[in-house]
Amino acid sequence: MKGIALLLGLAVAAGIGAARAAEMYRWVDQAGQVHYSDQPPPPEARSPEIRRLGDKPAASTLPYALREAVRQFPVTVYTAEGCGQSCKQAAAYLTRRGVPFTEKDARTAENADVVMSHTGGKLEVPLMIVGRSAVRGYEESAWAAALDAAGYPRSSTLPPGVAARQAEPRQVPKDTPEEAQQPGEASPEVPATN
Repeated sequence: MKGIALLLGLAVAAGIGAARAAEMYRWVDQAGQVHYSDQPPPPEARSPEIRRLGDKPAASTLPYALREAVRQFPVTVYTAEGCGQSCKQAAAYLTRRGVPFTEKDARTAENADVVMSHTGGKLEVPLMIVGRSAVRGYEESAWAAALDAAGYPRSSTLPPGVAARQAEPRQVPKDTPEEAQQPGEASPEVPATN
């Protein structure tokens, strides 16, 4: 009887072990949508990852101080086509400093509302939001002070192969808060502040 119970226990344990070895796939499609599935991603998928269910979660690739700054004070930068040199300088500064950030198009309706709520009703870019604090325009010393206050390292600690910039897919703005863009019309200019 004890032998049967032992064999039954071993069989159950083996079944649980097999279930734990199941694979989960994560990938990004052409439209930028993230997908999770137990089926392998299609060939055109971007950034495919395979995870084994039941495995310990992978340790973050970011150093602890940077990971904590990102967790407590995420950085989002709002830019727009036509922003010019100040947007390029802003993105280059964050990349050089190794600050993970999400870049968003300020011309979409949802993002324009966020920008205008921080700029007194104006659609001004670049705008950097660190946690809940906003910094209008690009001035390196002001951006450095905001990042220092949030605990971001002063020089890059990003591991090799980890990109600082995570860009939202560019979308054609349907309506801007001030006026609707008419078909065939040029995109509205977005003032850049320096």
